[in-house]
Amino acid sequence: MTTAKTQQQVGQDPSAGIGLGQRRLGIPALVFMIIAASAPLTVVAGGVTSNFAVTGLLGVPLSFILLGAVLVIFAVGYLAMSRHVRNAGAFYAYISRGLGKPAGVGSAWVALLSYNAMQIGINGLFGFALSSFLAGSMGLDIPWWVCSLAGWLIVGILGVNKVDLSAKVLGVLVALEFVVVIIYDVFAFGTAPEGISTASLEPGSLFTTGVGAALAFSVAAFMGFESGAIYNEEVKDPRNTARRATYIAVVVIAAFYAFSAWAMTIAEGESQVIGRSEEFGPDLMFVYFADHAAVWFVDLANLLFITSLLAALVAFHNVVARYIFSLGRENVLPAKLAAVSARTRAPLAGSIAQSVLALVVLVVFAVAGTGHEYGELFPVLTLFTWLTNTGAFGLVLLMALTSFAVMGFFRRQPAKPGAWTTTVAPLLAGVSLIAVFGMIVANFDVLIGLEEPGMLSWLLPAIIVVPGLLGVVGAYWLRSARPSVYAGIGRGGLDPEELD
Repeated sequence: MTTAKTQQQVGQDPSAGIGLGQRRLGIPALVFMIIAASAPLTVVAGGVTSNFAVTGLLGVPLSFILLGAVLVIFAVGYLAMSRHVRNAGAFYAYISRGLGKPAGVGSAWVALLSYNAMQIGINGLFGFALSSFLAGSMGLDIPWWVCSLAGWLIVGILGVNKVDLSAKVLGVLVALEFVVVIIYDVFAFGTAPEGISTASLEPGSLFTTGVGAALAFSVAAFMGFESGAIYNEEVKDPRNTARRATYIAVVVIAAFYAFSAWAMTIAEGESQVIGRSEEFGPDLMFVYFADHAAVWFVDLANLLFITSLLAALVAFHNVVARYIFSLGRENVLPAKLAAVSARTRAPLAGSIAQSVLALVVLVVFAVAGTGHEYGELFPVLTLFTWLTNTGAFGLVLLMALTSFAVMGFFRRQPAKPGAWTTTVAPLLAGVSLIAVFGMIVANFDVLIGLEEPGMLSWLLPAIIVVPGLLGVVGAYWLRSARPSVYAGIGRGGLDPEELD
């Protein structure tokens, strides 16, 4: 049995008597976990085409480069702080330590709801994609919600097993996704109906009317960013693994998506890519493959699109489970939610809680979609579109707050890195992320498919913001009613010498 001393050494709360599985993840595994949450094939096939279609801008490839640069700057202070604060609820713990415990508890609720929204929303697209694939390739007429439940079951099983099992599964799936997209990129430059041009990478193609919507769409591709620090209690080298894996993942994601979006403008032709994206949407890549590749490869690409969504489901499920574990360990949520599997050391209660919530939401949307005018597209136009954009809304807000939290944290540290790490980079990142957040707010009705602002434009963001504000109020209540719990907020992953 793990002793209290050992638990402290690996960043556990000795009073909790529990901990996650230790020293299982290396840099490659963690890189795959981060990238899996962004679902490479899904982003290129679905996100990029949607961005072209909705914004009408050719500069979508440049948006990935710009956002990648912002997140690299954000990572400077964020990962420096990760050397001091090792907690499975990363943003929550960082904001608690840098901006105060009330802000930390509020951010925890924002994080929980945002990640759940991303995970459950993606399950809607997964169900639709799998149902369509089975109908087209095997003639099976299976409702989308049955397919979503199949994905829900697989994710739930992986969630309560060892984290390195999830990492291995995700590693295989992500590698296959990269192969498909790379083949597409090679084909694109091999055909190039209008020649090879860099117009889509020029600033004038992005910085015009609609740039806010373009950045709002593209930022969703980076939403697995926090995973590097979330798994810091389970990596082989807590001081370096998360830092190196996060930098690698962000650079790979930004460069790969930018290049692949550029390849799409080459494959379709710069004069046609927007119109073709409007016409075919997420099917555009597969329509291209149908014209240039064997039938079996088209089927394989469609199948990998589905497994891409499954990989994202697993990644976000694991993140939510660890957030719940972290909050339960510190008694911000009921302590029972910190229970881990005795066999696998996975966050058992957190995983089950996320699965239960996902099941409830899936059932609600399955009932609501019966006989709906959207028909087969119901889970895509509602469950997926509404929830994933709502999740991105909350997570960008959290990243902005975390940037300012880094500044607050290091201001109180006697020994700290230089001004670039502790002040300049976090300030630049914070201001930039606030700007992106403002663009998401301004374009939210567009992002969720509304022709004009309506009730959903306010209701969905409120689902994220209002619980966050209530969390702040709840933290002040804890300070007076349960001071011992309040004192431990954000401390679950700290080494003893770092407690103050």
